[in-house]
Amino acid sequence: MSTLFDFLDNPNYDLLGAFWMTIKLTFFSAIGSLIWGTILVGMRVSPVPIMRAFGTAYVNIFRNTPLTVIIVFTSLGLSSTLGINLASADSTTSLEDNAFRLAILGFIAYTATFVCESLRSGINTVPVGQAEAARALGLGFLQVLTLIVLPQAFRSVIAPLTNVMIALLKNTTVASIIGVAEASLLMSDMIENESDSLLLVFLIFAVGFVILVLPLGLLLGWVAKKVEVKR
Repeated sequence: MSTLFDFLDNPNYDLLGAFWMTIKLTFFSAIGSLIWGTILVGMRVSPVPIMRAFGTAYVNIFRNTPLTVIIVFTSLGLSSTLGINLASADSTTSLEDNAFRLAILGFIAYTATFVCESLRSGINTVPVGQAEAARALGLGFLQVLTLIVLPQAFRSVIAPLTNVMIALLKNTTVASIIGVAEASLLMSDMIENESDSLLLVFLIFAVGFVILVLPLGLLLGWVAKKVEVKR
């Protein structure tokens, strides 16, 4: 008996594989963004003027550049023009792997600016007296930042970082423009081939993203309450 969802039996529609690619893009981009964003915020509050200038310029340039432009640049600018490849040319999946890694690089470059600014707002919530007391004990800038300030700043900004990570998950749909086989690329194929089931296709992918986003928001919201700084 035929049903409305018969088109999902098409072997070309790997729905789970597409959403798994979305999860991998989000996971690796989130880790890279947290690391690069933390380094950037260290530059932003550094006592060294040239580091502050670099951090400020980087954040203002990348935060105000459309993500689509950044992702396209990683493919056409870095890979096609400059010949930078992030996958082995001998691999049978070289093109797919290269596009996947370039997309992650673009997401990290973009999302790290929002991580940086969230952390900077968290640093502003740490009483100045704590840093002054640490310096009076002889701790250097890096020690004060990593041992005293950043741990408290992270605990203060888990809620804003949750919003950044949710936005990152949804932004991964942009990776389809450079050929990464994530959920939105599959949705485009379905829309093109299943014109009689457009509403169902939209519904399937909307529900898929809700299933991914909702647990992430609930989990990080729970973590934010657990580690909240009581002042």
